[in-house]
Amino acid sequence: SLKSYENTQNALDTNLNKRTKSIYTPLELQFIEMKKQYKDAVLCVECGYKYRFFGEDAEIAARELNIYCHLDHNFMTASIPSHRLFVHVRRLVAKGHKVGVIKQMETAALKAAGENKSSLFSRKLTALYTKSTLIGEDILSNKFGFRSNLWCLDDSVDVEEVPTDVPDNYLLCCCENGENLRGGKKGDIVIGIMAIQPTTGEVIFDCFHDSACRSELESRVLRLQPVEIILPSRLSDQSEKLISSITSM
Repeated sequence: SLKSYENTQNALDTNLNKRTKSIYTPLELQFIEMKKQYKDAVLCVECGYKYRFFGEDAEIAARELNIYCHLDHNFMTASIPSHRLFVHVRRLVAKGHKVGVIKQMETAALKAAGENKSSLFSRKLTALYTKSTLIGEDILSNKFGFRSNLWCLDDSVDVEEVPTDVPDNYLLCCCENGENLRGGKKGDIVIGIMAIQPTTGEVIFDCFHDSACRSELESRVLRLQPVEIILPSRLSDQSEKLISSITSM
C-alpha cells in the first residue's frame, strides 16, 4: 500500500505545475515531452483545424507573426488556421527560427470509431524546417491550396507570398584538422567543406590547406553564400572569427 501511494505521489508531482500548483492537461503533458526532444525548435502542434503554439513558442509566434497570444491553463498559447500553416512556417524560418511541425496521427472519424475514442490524439513530429531545408511537397501543395488531387488557388494566400524561383539555399558543413601538418606555419590548417543544395540535390565538396588568415575558407564561403553553416564542436579561433564576421554581415 505504501509503495502504491508513493507511485501515485510521484505521478502527481510529474503532472503538477510547481509554479501555479495546478495540474497539467494531457495535451500540455504531451507538449512538454515533445519539447524535451526538440528544445531549439518552435513547435506547431496540430489540434483539429488549427495549429497551436505553447509557452515560449507562443510568445515567439505572437511577436514574429503578429498574432494574439494568451494564457490557457498553464501555458501561453497562440494559434493559426491549418490552411495557413506553411505561410507562417516560411515567415518564422525567414526570421531565423527552426520550426517543427507536429501532426495528429489519427483522424477524428477513425478515432471516434475506435476503442480509444476518449483518449488523447497521438501526435509526432513530421517535419523540421530551417532556412536551407524549407522544401518538400507539403510546402508546395499548401502554397496553392492543394486538396484531394485538385489544384485551386486559395484566396487566403497572397500571390506575392508564392515564390516563382528556387533560391540557392546551400547548407554548408565544414571541419578542420591542424594536427601533424608537416612544413606548415603556425595557424596553418587543413579544411574540408561540403555544401548541399537540398532543393536540387547538388553537392559541392573540397579539401584544402589554408593559412592563419583563412583566405581560402573565406573565398569559398563568400562564393557559396550558404544560408546555414554546420560547425564542429571544436573550431580554431581563426576559423571561428572569420565565420562570425561573415555571418554578422
